[in-house]
Amino acid sequence: MSTGAEVETPTRDCVHWGRTAIHYEISYRARKTLAISVHPDLRVSVAAPLGADPETIRAKVLKHAAWIRAQWRELGLYLPKQPPRRYINGETHRYLGRQYRLRAVQGPENSVKCLRGYFHVTTRLEPTPTVVQRRLEDWFRDRAEIVFGERLEVCQARAAREGIARPVLKIKRMLKRWGSCAMDGTITLNVELIQAPKDCIDYVIKHELCHLKEPHHGPRFWALLSKLMPDYEQQRERLNRVAAQPA
Repeated sequence: MSTGAEVETPTRDCVHWGRTAIHYEISYRARKTLAISVHPDLRVSVAAPLGADPETIRAKVLKHAAWIRAQWRELGLYLPKQPPRRYINGETHRYLGRQYRLRAVQGPENSVKCLRGYFHVTTRLEPTPTVVQRRLEDWFRDRAEIVFGERLEVCQARAAREGIARPVLKIKRMLKRWGSCAMDGTITLNVELIQAPKDCIDYVIKHELCHLKEPHHGPRFWALLSKLMPDYEQQRERLNRVAAQPA
């Protein structure tokens, strides 16, 4: 190990906090203190002084394990950045967790049909990318209103047993989050959530329903969410995997 180097090759390590495995990357740098970061894609990185003892680093990560897990939970409702979609024939788009290839033609009426692995888009105007995008986004919005309403009914039936009142549901395009909750009893879902499987949609809905009773991400919030959805961590991770994949 050369102490004269300003930066050493990053290494990887892992610690276990209960049943939770925390994998992290260590970057050794010319610094005096050790810093832990949790990134939007849920990666954990450690910036450590040159020559830092791996056992000291493991102890530091374990000391902050509860904080790391809380960051994972919070970031679980944030959307990763995705490449812009294209609205041309052959491009794939996702609906309820499945991918469908786009097939657009000009015809006597405007319509969108989802069947046999394809989005069949028909438009009276020339099917330019802009026209096709408008038709498909309108269809996604219509489907989101139906599907989100249905899933809210299912999730609310369970939440009612915990004293959670039925919220007002709003749907809109959101740049950074899958959902949000307002103190007036309104929950807002991102129309983009229609891309995800229904179990993932339920996770976001139940997360926001819990905020109607527990506004902050404290222990009581996570205990309540665990009651409503015992496998919420798996569904959150599944949502992150789906969202991170190109459509």
